[in-house]
Amino acid sequence: MTNRARSIAWPIFALVLASVVVATSVIFAVTFSGPPPRESTGTAAAVARVMRGGGGAGRLSVIRQDRPPAPDHLFRPNPAGAERLATLLGVPARDVVAYTMRPPEDEQGSFGRDFVLGWRTADEWRVVSSPDPLLRPWHLKTLAAMLIAVLALAVPGWMLARAISRPLAQVAQAAEQARAGATLPPLPQGGAREVRTLSRAVAAMHARLAAHAEGRTTMLAAIAHDMGTPLSRLAFRIESLPDAARERAAADIAEMRAMIAAALSFARDETSDVTNRLDLGSLIDALVDDMGESGQPVTAAPGPRAIVRGDSGALRRLFANLIENGVRYGDRVSIGWRIESRDVVVTVDDHGPGIDPASVERLFEPFVRGDPSRNRATGGTGLGLAIVRSIAGRHGGEVTLENGPTGARAQVILPLA
Repeated sequence: MTNRARSIAWPIFALVLASVVVATSVIFAVTFSGPPPRESTGTAAAVARVMRGGGGAGRLSVIRQDRPPAPDHLFRPNPAGAERLATLLGVPARDVVAYTMRPPEDEQGSFGRDFVLGWRTADEWRVVSSPDPLLRPWHLKTLAAMLIAVLALAVPGWMLARAISRPLAQVAQAAEQARAGATLPPLPQGGAREVRTLSRAVAAMHARLAAHAEGRTTMLAAIAHDMGTPLSRLAFRIESLPDAARERAAADIAEMRAMIAAALSFARDETSDVTNRLDLGSLIDALVDDMGESGQPVTAAPGPRAIVRGDSGALRRLFANLIENGVRYGDRVSIGWRIESRDVVVTVDDHGPGIDPASVERLFEPFVRGDPSRNRATGGTGLGLAIVRSIAGRHGGEVTLENGPTGARAQVILPLA
């Protein structure tokens, strides 16, 4: 089936070829048809007035010369017009010559748009010719024909371009959302051969990412399970140690368990379901109440109703990590949110010394701590912000760190449902 699909190059080639053929045909047709009849611009009476020197005939003017007019081959002698002009001038017909280019048959009193008229006087020829406009009807007709051709080609050209770009845009959107645990949007199954091949490649990439994340989560869960037993044995054995040594060993075991739990959380967040609708403001209020009851100095400012799509557990973990970081490094935390366009912007401000802008990106890397010491009480496991960025990305949002009015500020942007 793939080999039978038409290449995307063929419709593009067909459009270019059709454009050249149609444009050439239009130019040939207009050129072959020749100049059409022109509408009149001067009457015999007006020309007679100008020749006598009376004026009042617009752009017509008299040229005085010592020889009769000799127009080019496009002009033909017009005896009837010459006789009519001679009658108006009151001179013999042999003293008047008239050359025209097919004057309109329904305007017998006019010489048409293009004419050359001459009157032989006693000592000179008085010649009147039609004014030469910048754009003659011949030019205007040519331009109009070309414009029609361009419009006629633009419509199918635009339709073809849209037909080519639409499936590519769908594939690009799917590629942007291709991450572990995400639901892949429908991919185009028809169209050009290249589009089908690209769709299958994106689907395969998404499947590999999902398999990789599932395998990593399974591996970490197995490691956590296997390490649980020896850690429990160690915890039992240290009970016989002196108090100071027992406390240090117990702290090390607690840190190992916390790191294992954080690693499992980091992996599981990539496979959570983010399609459920939830009220983000209610989630934040409930989280702040729970953390406040446990003694965390955190307050929430009321905000507008914000409905997002996501996993409530993962989002609670995201904001809990930010609040815990703020409390760890900035004593107390205030959180608020607002609506901007189609997004909800959540700000988490602490009251500490702030952060170094040069180290912001490094803080989002796994196992990088804000406190360079290895003291878990101040430095944590180093996965908190990595989990925050992972969860935000899974929900189609982003998270940034900067210095705010009171200290460090974390800003989370999530799309509204």
